[in-house]
Amino acid sequence: MKNNTNKRNNDKRESNFTNKVNEKDLNKVNNGVFVFTKSLTVGELAKELNINATDIIKKLFLQKKIVTINQYLDDDTIGEICLEFGYDFQKKNIVNEEDFEKIEFNDDEKNLVERAPVVTIMGHVDHGKTTLIDAIRKSNLVASEFGGISQEIGAYQKTYNNRKITFIDTPGHEAFSQMRSRGASVTDIVVLVVAADDGVMPQTIEAIDHAKAANVPIIVAVNKIDVPGANPNRVINQLAEHNVIAESFGGDVMVCEISAKKNIGIDNLLDMILLQADILELKANPNRYASGTVLEAELDKGGGPKATLLVQNGTLYSSDYVVVGTAYGKVRRMTDEHNQVLKEAKPSTPVSIIGLSEVPQAGDRFMAFPTEKQAKEIAEKRKNRKIEETRNKSGGVKSLDELYTKIQEGQLVQINILLKADSAGTAEAVKSSLEKLNNDQIKINIIRAAAGAINESDLLLAAASNAIIYGFNVRPSSFIRKKSEEEGVEIRLHRIIYALTEEVESAIKGKMKKEEVEKIDGEAEVRNIFKISKVGTIAGCMVRDGSLFNDSNVRILRDGTIIYEGKLESLKRYKDDAKEVKAGFECGLKVANFNDLHEGDLIEAYRMVEKE
Repeated sequence: MKNNTNKRNNDKRESNFTNKVNEKDLNKVNNGVFVFTKSLTVGELAKELNINATDIIKKLFLQKKIVTINQYLDDDTIGEICLEFGYDFQKKNIVNEEDFEKIEFNDDEKNLVERAPVVTIMGHVDHGKTTLIDAIRKSNLVASEFGGISQEIGAYQKTYNNRKITFIDTPGHEAFSQMRSRGASVTDIVVLVVAADDGVMPQTIEAIDHAKAANVPIIVAVNKIDVPGANPNRVINQLAEHNVIAESFGGDVMVCEISAKKNIGIDNLLDMILLQADILELKANPNRYASGTVLEAELDKGGGPKATLLVQNGTLYSSDYVVVGTAYGKVRRMTDEHNQVLKEAKPSTPVSIIGLSEVPQAGDRFMAFPTEKQAKEIAEKRKNRKIEETRNKSGGVKSLDELYTKIQEGQLVQINILLKADSAGTAEAVKSSLEKLNNDQIKINIIRAAAGAINESDLLLAAASNAIIYGFNVRPSSFIRKKSEEEGVEIRLHRIIYALTEEVESAIKGKMKKEEVEKIDGEAEVRNIFKISKVGTIAGCMVRDGSLFNDSNVRILRDGTIIYEGKLESLKRYKDDAKEVKAGFECGLKVANFNDLHEGDLIEAYRMVEKE
């Protein structure tokens, strides 16, 4: 304990808040330097520089800039005026300690050192992602040193050619997107695994969408080149259709042919990762208090709250005081992926720590602080703010109702849309129609256009990208509808292309009219089918959500796609007619003019109401 105390007393690490200045020094001249933190009016600037406001107005007039005494000046203009009147200037970006996620580190080049690239391996579930991870892990371990593989945390480092590479284990693109939706940017490079005998699959495309949305470079690993039917060239052609252009086709995406099972091409893949890292020029300052991101967290029975952290800047020492999300604590124990105790962790190092006051969430940011008192105060402020934000939360900010206001305020120049349709051809047609609405002020960005039902992956990508989901001839399940409300993601549903495009165009122009919208009353699942002569098909159903009414409009959904739309002809409980059947109860029903019901079909009941 004494050594740890001495270490903190002699700590030479640079504060993460070097941009913090005393309030009395804000927007003032100090030793010939005008320090400012915000936009100032002509009058305010003249007062602080001890000059006449008319002199500033004259100077700007000569530059063909007409301003008044109460007009605000931008940073560049403030700097020009300072230099004109013999002052140097400095802009300070003030960040409160409890908002440490917003810190922009502007380190001197001499303080920066090369750091290891952080790599996430993604791809279709059957294409060999896990086998590749195992192949890399095995080559990373020496049996005599560690006694075999003993992975204790969801990330690990590989040393190759005397350089380290950090790999993050992730269940897939959904977890990747969940972290990004919480503001976490942890991955430098995505390795996309595609099987040479299978080619590009729907999950492959989803992984591409998530990597592109995060603006992360992709390296393609064409796996299983040793199996019969392997065709790497076909994979490269298929990827090109999704704008992933290989270097051999004149693009900038590196492609490596491998067999993870037979350990073929693994070294070449690692070489490519290091080459991409050199292109990115990844650097960090180890002489700061550590900051980074939570990769995963859990409540350990023996040690209490436990978190896996990725140190992204600075150095984390054992016994440091940290704030992690809304939790705080002292690092009582810090270990690597082999459960080996560490005294320090440099940038790009994944570590597991215990000693926190509560379990944080994946994607939470963390930062180390000099004292326990400081860490505790900041954590309490963050927790109180989160409680207040949750209390005041009114839903997502990305909606067509708010779109026109944001455009008028100059806050929005891009509308992100995720499009799902009943077929790939329809999705492309709707996408093309929407893209024609682009103009000089507004860009419509289709982040995904695909066939199939609206699923949780779509919802996570939309949440991470601040996108509106449009469904064309497809429906979300009741679970997805509830989840979308929690995530603040708006889902808009249509069956006519021109109605969809007209709605988006009206929102852009601020001409949204009162409209009739549908209200989902309930959802039932078909459990049994009874065919009765002269009557037709009767469905035995379980109401899963809401209520069904005897006069409901209904849609029949099969695999998330609408196959019929009409009305209920009859609704019964046992042998009696029923006006309403609520969730949790069974019923029998007949859909008017439709007899092709199957077990497992969903029946969605709805009615039209006028939108406020």
